[in-house]
Amino acid sequence: MTETRPTGEDLREEGVGGVGPTTGMQGTAGGVVVHEEPPLTVDDELALSYESGVELKARSQWAYARMRFFRHKLAVVSLVVFLLIALVGVFAPQVAPYGYDELDLENILASPTFADWHLFGTDQLGRDYLSRVIFGIRTSLWVAVMVAVLSAAIGTTIGAVAGYYGGQVDNLLMRFTDLILTLPGLAVLLTASVFFGSGDPLKVGLILAFLFWTSLARIVRGLFLSLREKEFVEAARAAGASDRRIIFRHMLPNCVGPIIVNMTLVVAIAILVEAALSFLGFGIQPPNAALGKLIDDGQDQGLQTWWLVTFPGLVIVVIALCINFIGDGLRDALDPTQRRTRA
Repeated sequence: MTETRPTGEDLREEGVGGVGPTTGMQGTAGGVVVHEEPPLTVDDELALSYESGVELKARSQWAYARMRFFRHKLAVVSLVVFLLIALVGVFAPQVAPYGYDELDLENILASPTFADWHLFGTDQLGRDYLSRVIFGIRTSLWVAVMVAVLSAAIGTTIGAVAGYYGGQVDNLLMRFTDLILTLPGLAVLLTASVFFGSGDPLKVGLILAFLFWTSLARIVRGLFLSLREKEFVEAARAAGASDRRIIFRHMLPNCVGPIIVNMTLVVAIAILVEAALSFLGFGIQPPNAALGKLIDDGQDQGLQTWWLVTFPGLVIVVIALCINFIGDGLRDALDPTQRRTRA
């Protein structure tokens, strides 16, 4: 008696072994061939998410950058601390218990140890040192932010023009940048302070901004040299867009990340350099308050009045550390190639 074996077609009809018209498989004499389902389209994904109760929300590049920044816990804590310090400096007249040069005559006459009434002690003239530090924060931060904004504007403009046009324009601007880089920074600052005068925060900020734009100019130039060969720039140029529109509308937004990170680092450097200039006597001078000048005034008193140097120095260190951690978090957040989550 001859035994008849079922063929692949019979198996499909009977659904033997789970093989059927709904499984996406086809039986053959040698095995089973799997047919891949076509990928879901955007409409299919939206319909599937609607049926399952899951809402798909489109996010911009800045939304993803914000999410990555808030995962950087150290940067978030530093941002909170820096904002608190900045708010204290901005509202110094309202926050400080005394004026910058105000004497606490009531406590001086009431007790020989009147310094115990003050959180940061008093200086050699009996003025509240906490108030002087708060007013110093306001001046130092104002100078640092001004330096960061001016240097970013100068460096971005020079770097963008050099990178976009190239050729002789690029050579001329980059040789000028190299010339500024070769100048000894401290010697230039001291010489400029002598010629243009020191003591005014605006003059000190302008002098610092003149020297701090070079690194950003080289960074922006390199980015523009790469971006000007991209397809979207060629398309904008073919569509008849002007050079100014291509630079500011299409290319510059792609360089915002490095520019913002550089500005945060410049703020920290400007605070340290301004404090050094004030310490050397070529920076901000009275009646303007400055953290560096407070250290300069306190270092002449020696260890007997250690708080005159310690407290403004600690404030400078905390501000510089906070800004550097913020810059670290912004670099990780704004760089689309960064996928690491830091503590």
